Amino acid sequence: MKHLGYLERSLSRPNQARLVFEGALVGLAGGGIVVLYRMALSGAEKLMRGITGAAAGHPLQILLWFVTLAAVLIIVSKLLLWEPYTQGSGIPQTDAEAIGRIDMPWYRVMSAKFAEGTLCAFAGLSLGREGPSVMLGGMGGKAVSKALHKDRDHESLFVTCGAAAGMAAAFHAPLTGVLFAVEEIHKVFSASLVITAMASAIMSDFLVSQVLGVKPTLNFALVTNLPHVSYPLVAVMGIYCGILGALHNAGMFGCQALYGKIKHWVPYSRLAIPFAISGVIAFTLPDLMCGGDAIIEKLMNPTALTWEAILFLLIGKYLFTTISFASGAPGGTLFPLVVMGSLAGALFCHLANAVGGTSTLYMMNFIYLGIAGLFAAVVRAPVTAIVLVFELTGSLENLLSVSIVAMIAFVTANLLKIDAFYEHLLTKLLGNLDPEIAAQEEHGIALRTYHVALGSQAENRTVAELPWPKGTLIVLVERAGERITPHGTTKLEPTDVITAIVPKSSLLEDDRKIQELCRPIIFRRDIEGTADTDGSPQDHS
Repeated sequence: MKHLGYLERSLSRPNQARLVFEGALVGLAGGGIVVLYRMALSGAEKLMRGITGAAAGHPLQILLWFVTLAAVLIIVSKLLLWEPYTQGSGIPQTDAEAIGRIDMPWYRVMSAKFAEGTLCAFAGLSLGREGPSVMLGGMGGKAVSKALHKDRDHESLFVTCGAAAGMAAAFHAPLTGVLFAVEEIHKVFSASLVITAMASAIMSDFLVSQVLGVKPTLNFALVTNLPHVSYPLVAVMGIYCGILGALHNAGMFGCQALYGKIKHWVPYSRLAIPFAISGVIAFTLPDLMCGGDAIIEKLMNPTALTWEAILFLLIGKYLFTTISFASGAPGGTLFPLVVMGSLAGALFCHLANAVGGTSTLYMMNFIYLGIAGLFAAVVRAPVTAIVLVFELTGSLENLLSVSIVAMIAFVTANLLKIDAFYEHLLTKLLGNLDPEIAAQEEHGIALRTYHVALGSQAENRTVAELPWPKGTLIVLVERAGERITPHGTTKLEPTDVITAIVPKSSLLEDDRKIQELCRPIIFRRDIEGTADTDGSPQDHS
């Protein structure tokens, strides 16, 4: 069979060795640029805090700082106009590149994204390094692919593995990088992907360790393990994080819609808002600036913070991050999300102490749970969230409770019917690229994946032959590790994974119809004595 031959080739010993070697090259390129990027961001933030600290209380120097912010705003805006793909975090663009929907010029994207991120850190915007790191890593993978003269399918693989390297370097977390690449970027598990992504992430993390050291990104020390008798409280926290995650996404999407009403002098006019607010915050609430390292330092001794202070920091960080990110400023939200998860966990512990007498000795435990729960609810990648907490903290002691919170938060956020963060952004990006998708934007659209099963109605039928629900667009077919841009004549095969754009106005009904097309006929409820949806009799033998 065709698939068997492909798998035999891709998993042969010589090919496995080649995948590891090529993955290491991608990790070297992607990880190397991200290490430099992290150093540039740290230097920019340190310089900014030095300047604003010295200027505080001196009106003329404060005015000069606002003039400096205006100059930085102009430079960042011009860079965005020069390379529009660099706006926002970069993760949706990397995802679209990996599925073959866009073809970014890697050299322009890398240079622009590096400069923009550094300048935004210098300006103090509440943005993270992880999204840009994923994009820089992905473009590093694309550069390696071009250098080795690889075809488009291999280029897609290298971009995904570069994204894994970027995430690993950003968080100092190789397993998180691999899982993020599989769960969020590629969305399909394959042996070749895991082998190559693991080699990329390990090489990338090795570079980080050599340059920046081996300490975990968050060095929170547990006092004691959370007792099993407290696990009903853990379940409640999962619901709490799920609700917060859904509110986080709804607010982000709403703020983006408000920015979309600004039509003139874009991107200058949109970016002027977070830059102006950043100038004010620099001299009033400096802890809210940049990714959130200042807040993490305060949380090293969370019992010293009152619940009112924690709530204020959580709301302030969320609002400033939302205003910064929704403007299209080139930066991510993942590290601010980790910071907000930490604050949410600390706040929950204070509330549990006030209501049920839960000891604040477990504050660090709840901080870990808050990170996992909020990440799972916002990104909808619960496995990545669980592993992220382990790698960020270097501790496995809370694995069970972290897993419970992540899964409950994931389910809760889904039940609230608010889109996953990056899925929404990718759908919006694809809508901007495809007029037919864009025409549905006012009604809302969702991105869904389906598996073509052996014995299904979709098996060995072309895309054009199948009775898709009205308004549904098939945008990607993934087959044995390869990504295919579908056309009407594309024949679907068993084990294919299709990605579809579905109108939200009829999402539940359309989702059911597509699943019926893709699942084995034996599982369809209405097969007995009925005709196929195209009018032809069904063979039940």
